Amino acid sequence: MIRLLFDKIRLPSVLPIISRQISSTSKQFVAQLPKSDKNEFIKDVIVYSYDNPGRFRLINIFSISQMIFWAYLGNWAFTDMKFVTVKEGVDETLPWYRKINLGEGRYKNTLAAGCFLIGYLSIVLGWTFTLRSIRYLIMRKDGKTISLVSFTPFGKNRIMDVPLKNISVSESRTSSRAYLPVKVKDTRFYYLLDMKGDFKNTRLFDNVIALNRKL
Repeated sequence: MIRLLFDKIRLPSVLPIISRQISSTSKQFVAQLPKSDKNEFIKDVIVYSYDNPGRFRLINIFSISQMIFWAYLGNWAFTDMKFVTVKEGVDETLPWYRKINLGEGRYKNTLAAGCFLIGYLSIVLGWTFTLRSIRYLIMRKDGKTISLVSFTPFGKNRIMDVPLKNISVSESRTSSRAYLPVKVKDTRFYYLLDMKGDFKNTRLFDNVIALNRKL
């Protein structure tokens, strides 16, 4: 009876030993991790930056000027182009554009529509390239969310928070020369990382973000 009581008293003392063993194992596991992995997510981490707003300002000025120019040319073609009758028996050696009447309805309307279309495409391509160019790539401190900060045509930042699992990078950072395409789930076009930018944390980018995921 006395021995049984003694055993009951000593059993609880085993629990702290087991607890210390588990704690020691956890500390050893954490100690084996690189120091950067233990400290990176205390706060948000800027993984990539390309702070060059002047370049995109010039691109958008060019796009807007092209739109204005082609819109003016299209308006002139539609309203002011004169109807000039082509004389019969013209010299066959004349170039083709001198044998047709550009003031005729079908030619005038086609020319005007083509000018408006070129102007529209100029602004669309310029703005699309600007909006898809990444200025900052930020890993949020939760470790599960990426913030894509892109340029905008009028100078402000455009921020989109995306779950890490919804981002796919099909090319590696070392093999890409000009731009690194970044695919975001449920978006039509790729976002672009300019390789002239600064990869501030290559280890985090290569091993966590730049993975070819199936979206």
